[in-house]
Amino acid sequence: MPKEKAVDRLLNAVLDKDVSDIHFKVGSLPIIRKAGEIVHVSEFAPMKTEHMNRIIDELVTEHQAERLDRGEEVDLGYSLPGKARFRVNIYHQRGTPAVVMRRIPYEIPNIDELGLPEVVKKISMEPRGLVLVTGATGTGKSTTIAAMIDYINRNRTTHIVTIEDPIEFLHRDINSTICQREVGIDTQSWSAGLRAVFRQDPDVILIGEMRDPETIATALTCAETGHLVLSTLHTTDTMETISRIIDIFPSSQQHLVRFQLGQLICGIISQRLLPGKKDDEEGEISRRVLAAEVLVQSSTVTECIIHPDKTYLLPEILEKSYSTYGMQTFDMALYQLIVDEKIDKETALAAASNPTQLDLKLKGIETASDWRM
Repeated sequence: MPKEKAVDRLLNAVLDKDVSDIHFKVGSLPIIRKAGEIVHVSEFAPMKTEHMNRIIDELVTEHQAERLDRGEEVDLGYSLPGKARFRVNIYHQRGTPAVVMRRIPYEIPNIDELGLPEVVKKISMEPRGLVLVTGATGTGKSTTIAAMIDYINRNRTTHIVTIEDPIEFLHRDINSTICQREVGIDTQSWSAGLRAVFRQDPDVILIGEMRDPETIATALTCAETGHLVLSTLHTTDTMETISRIIDIFPSSQQHLVRFQLGQLICGIISQRLLPGKKDDEEGEISRRVLAAEVLVQSSTVTECIIHPDKTYLLPEILEKSYSTYGMQTFDMALYQLIVDEKIDKETALAAASNPTQLDLKLKGIETASDWRM
């Protein structure tokens, strides 16, 4: 019987259903992020250099080890048999190695389980265009993208090609066929993978992250040529997402990018994860709850993106277009989470884009007829 790996022993000891991230570094106890909070695992001794080197040796390939020796960071995927997959980042701090492991469940959660609005299913079924899932690090962007790919897989007959760094959720063919390509293993680079994707007969293309002007331009081209393109951005809301995409290009190209984006955008789903409401009996916070702002394609949205003097109107359009298109602002999502008793009022007001307006809505001073109720 093969000997259990040191990293597997550690993971099995610290992992439970509410742990999302695990940190190892020299001189520190193992650290976990549980229900959004950082916790030092006191059952273990502080990590020594030899412990870290053994863990890293169990995680990396020979090529990845050479990169680490050159002082580079390494991203990779790792599976704990029968329990979970992890997205792993290995780096150096204070001249010593460190590891962060982000948990990826084996089972792909569906759109309803994540608490996403129903309109996300409709966005997933669009035949062509650009869909963006945005949010800060750790807000569940990859999980939402995986749920959308899974929904497409179950409800359409398409060829889906993903370009990821690293591969996170593992998809199997159901009604669609899926090819998952990992940068550094299945393709040399993002740019090489994106150049080749046009020759692979895709209907749906997942680009793990839109990192630079070249990737964004290629994503727009893919959408323009009749594909459905899904990707992520580290932006907090609809307005910042649109500004980030446009501003990354030189001013001479921004008018064209505005026009492309306005015509091609199918949806923008911006996410935040919030602490769930405390259990009255046990006083414990439940696992985190998702709040999502959602923009959906419409003629008015297109006009506001194309014309810079109208872009500022988008938050108002989101607020007034729930019943027609299923759009919603963050504050509308927060209002509904309070009504559904999933988060506390204090949590909602702290996270709100406009706390005063949300507070007035909760007090019934302003009408909530245009909000999702």
